Amino acid sequence: MKHEVVRFDRVLEHRVRLAICVLVTRYDRLSFSRLKELTGETDGNLGANLRKLEDEAFVGVTKEFIERKPVSWYSITSRGRKCLKAHLDVLSRVIAQAGKRAKD
Repeated sequence: MKHEVVRFDRVLEHRVRLAICVLVTRYDRLSFSRLKELTGETDGNLGANLRKLEDEAFVGVTKEFIERKPVSWYSITSRGRKCLKAHLDVLSRVIAQAGKRAKD
């Protein structure tokens, strides 16, 4: 099991970044305001976590104006989708081992 934990994606270990990736995987794209509503995070905290995901190329952002108001849309990248799947696969294997007695 020690080897499984080592394979967790460091970027996705943070609960907010994991939640963002899961959410944007379910939709074509989500706006900043919708992500804020769904995660319950503050503007600053959500923005910092989105920036980290952008820097790591897990999500992409497009910006536009709707009724003269700026709107940022976030979507998962192919890299983000691949890393999320790998992270969730490892997490599933770790969870499956929970409660099982370890062999020496």
